[in-house]
Amino acid sequence: MIDVGSFFILGILLFSIGIVGMISRRNIFVMYMSVELMLNAINLILVALSHHYEDLDGQVMAIMIIAIAAAEASIFLALFVMLFKNAHSLDANFFDLLKQEKHND
Repeated sequence: MIDVGSFFILGILLFSIGIVGMISRRNIFVMYMSVELMLNAINLILVALSHHYEDLDGQVMAIMIIAIAAAEASIFLALFVMLFKNAHSLDANFFDLLKQEKHND
């Protein structure tokens, strides 16, 4: 049987890969996938702890995080469409083009 420490190591490894993906890449799709990887690493640790302590609180929290991630997916899809429509690229540096300029009247 696999112990909780193995799940912790896997969760920390997945979370670290997600952080590296967020820091090193400027493609907004890769950044989104990195955030999802970090959320899934947290879910893995929560479910492992929940199983270890024979308590359902961690599993309930994991389900709530999955529901929030589903809502987050719709927001990111809107960002992808808007960014590609305006800049014809998914590079996060093009968000400067989406800013509205202030007019002094």
